[in-house]
Amino acid sequence: MSLLTTKEIMEIIPHRQPFLLIDTVEELEPGVRAVAKKCVSYNEPFFAGHFPGEPVMPGVLIIEALAQAGAVAILCKPENKGKTAYFAAISQAKFKKKVVPGDVLMLRTEIIKCKGPIGVGKAEATVNGELAASAELTFAIGASEG
Repeated sequence: MSLLTTKEIMEIIPHRQPFLLIDTVEELEPGVRAVAKKCVSYNEPFFAGHFPGEPVMPGVLIIEALAQAGAVAILCKPENKGKTAYFAAISQAKFKKKVVPGDVLMLRTEIIKCKGPIGVGKAEATVNGELAASAELTFAIGASEG
């Protein structure tokens, strides 16, 4: 059983369909780490153009899904409730395996540094235990617009 449902995730981060890229959160240590799941469906809007006849989840969207997992981890801290985590940098991004319809993407992001509103997460996406993508994600916590 999942720790957080899609509805509960949407209470923490501002992302909505079609840009909410995590379905559930399986493990969570607020401010420390999150493990999320994305069930990749053929109905994803990006598959219509990436690529016709050979659907592949764009690498940038895998990185975004990892960032959303990290955002859940950092925005679960009481002092960050209602705020937004913005990208500040992406480094050491590597793509090792295609992600295709039917795959279950496991997204692990661990906050490895945090100083004031700036932090860094170490992130890995796997499919069936095989590394699909990894990156170091720098974020900035800002006030929510709304």
